[in-house]
Order: sequence, then structure tokens, then C-alpha cells
Amino acid sequence: MSRSRSASRATVFSFLAPALLILAAVLLYPGLSVLWLSLHRRLLIFDISRFVGLDNFAFLIQDSRFWNAFGNTLYFTAVSVAAELLLGLGVAVLLHRAFRGKGLMRTVLLIPWAIPTVVSAKMWEWLYNPDFGLLNYLLGLRINWLGSPALALHAAIFMDVWKTTPFVALLLMAGLQTIPPELYQAARIDGATGWMAFRAITLPLLKPVVLVVLIFRTLDAFRVFDAVYVLTGGGPANTTETLSIYAYKVLFQTLQFGYGSAIAVTVFFFVGVITLLYVRQLRGVAV
Repeated sequence: MSRSRSASRATVFSFLAPALLILAAVLLYPGLSVLWLSLHRRLLIFDISRFVGLDNFAFLIQDSRFWNAFGNTLYFTAVSVAAELLLGLGVAVLLHRAFRGKGLMRTVLLIPWAIPTVVSAKMWEWLYNPDFGLLNYLLGLRINWLGSPALALHAAIFMDVWKTTPFVALLLMAGLQTIPPELYQAARIDGATGWMAFRAITLPLLKPVVLVVLIFRTLDAFRVFDAVYVLTGGGPANTTETLSIYAYKVLFQTLQFGYGSAIAVTVFFFVGVITLLYVRQLRGVAV
């Protein structure tokens, strides 16, 4: 019996080995390389490369620009994910009901999500244009949406919410379809209103899907780069500079590979902590 189990495990491992080797080559080796590079001071333009240990991380703690980017990232993540979850839940509940043209509405809903992020950011850059943008034309105003420190980050959040809410709604609609309709019928027989059924049935049974949505969207929003970079480039005055944008500028504009790698490792650490917290919550729900 034990021999057969050992043989089956060896067979499974032999099938998994090629994929594991590819993952190690694609993920593990670059990750360890970045971690090792973060322990060095490497400036190619001055031909400097020496081991400095944790000095890059010590400097990072005192770097006000890093903490500014960290604050921007947290604010962007919290506001955009919360708005997408609320709007996506509302859209999912509406489209879950039976009505004429339901299939067409679902197809139209996915258009913003299907558009590439760079294309969406460029389109919204034109919409936000203070002189010729459609938004100012419709509002009858002349606001520099992307040039104002108070508005630029909110403009980027609005664009992200517009693009990603359909993805959230799609996942939540899939979750709604797993809830047995008999539960709602029993609730109506007991005299429950629509809101009471939503609180007592929909939300509790939808919680695992909500947590999965939060995992996907929080990690994606925390690592946001292309949407904000194309829209604002991190300006004005670094008010929309996220951690990923800051790491990119340090790595590829100032060519500080050691310090830029330290920022990237820190972002990876935060992403890992967020993932662990969500996974623990998800396991608790599953149990």
C-alpha cells in the first residue's frame, strides 16, 4: 500500500516537475536576484557597485518621497476598491434579475474592462483635457483635472473605477448564480422584504466571493502603474506618484538599481502581507 502511494506521488511529481522548474526560472530566480540587488549600492552611470547590506532599506525609512508614494498608493487602493465593490455589487444585483435585454446589457458592461489599460488612460486624458475635453464641455467648466494637486489623484481613481467595476460585477454575478433561488422564495413566504433578504441571504452567502474580489482588486490596485503613469506620469508635484511609479523612476530614470530594487522588494512585502490577511479571512469563511 505504501509502495503504491509512493509510486503515485512520484508520478504526480514527475508531471509537475517541468511546470515547477519553469516557475522557479521565471519567478524564483528573478525574485532572489532583485532581493540580492537591493542589498547593494549600484549606480551604473558612476560605475559603483558594492554590498551595503540593509542601508537601502534604512534610507527608505527616512525617504519622504517614498512615504508620499506609499500614502498615495494606500489612498488610491482604499477608495478605488471600495467604490468598485459597492458599484459592482449594485450592478451585479440588477443584472442578476430577469429582464428583456439582459444579455446585451452584460455585453455592454464588459466593454470598459476589455479596453486595454493604456488605451483607457489615454482616452481619459483627452476627456480630462482642460481646453478641449468632453468633461469640461458637458459641465460648462474649465477645470484642469490632471494639473491640480487636489484633483489629479481623484481623476485617476475615477478612471480606474470606470474600467474595473465591470470585472467586479462579473465575479459577483457568478457568485449570485450559486445562491439557491428557493432561499429567496422561503424568505418571501415568511414576509421578508427585498432588503431583509439581501442582508440575511445575499450578503452572507456572497461573502467568499466578495473576499476573492477584494484579493484580486486590492493587489492589483496596490501595484497600479500603467493607468496612473499614462494619465499623469506621477504628477503634478508627485501627488499621483504610487510606489510602482516611484520604483520605476528610481530604477530606469536615475539608474539607482540597488535602491530601486529595495523599493520593489518593499512593495512585494506589502503585497504578501495583504494576501496573507485576505487568505486567512477566506479560510475562516470557508470553515
